[in-house]
Amino acid sequence: MKISIYLLFAMTAAVACNPNSDSQDSKTETNHQKNIFAIRQVMLEQQNAWSNNDLEGFMQGYWKSDSLKFYGQAGLTKGWQQTLDNYKKSYPSSAHSGELFFELVDISPITKHAYWVMGRYNLKRSLGDTRGSFIVIFKKIEGKWKIIADMSCSDH
Repeated sequence: MKISIYLLFAMTAAVACNPNSDSQDSKTETNHQKNIFAIRQVMLEQQNAWSNNDLEGFMQGYWKSDSLKFYGQAGLTKGWQQTLDNYKKSYPSSAHSGELFFELVDISPITKHAYWVMGRYNLKRSLGDTRGSFIVIFKKIEGKWKIIADMSCSDH
């Protein structure tokens, strides 16, 4: 019984000596929620741009760098410009690009300044609907959330 009382006293003292732990946890959770909101906003802007066949606008969500990586049906593409060129070739008109809808399944931190997003995409098009899965990695670069890697695959 004495051991339990001492243990309880020690635990209470440890919590009392670290009064900022709850406020630090709260601040971390608030930052996490802000990050998720900002990432969702980037993806909403991409969804809207794509649905307007504005591929350059869609690409604003990506890191404008030769180090950007996109892995899809055709294999690995490196670089922002090459990724944009591939989109333009594959989706030359609004009939090809259609209307984009993202279903975000999971957004989780990898590090303080990097998150992954897993989800599904759906394209409603006059040429025939298509859908698939993706995982993208966002990184905060110069204060903005950008996709640095994208792996997408269609269901067909």
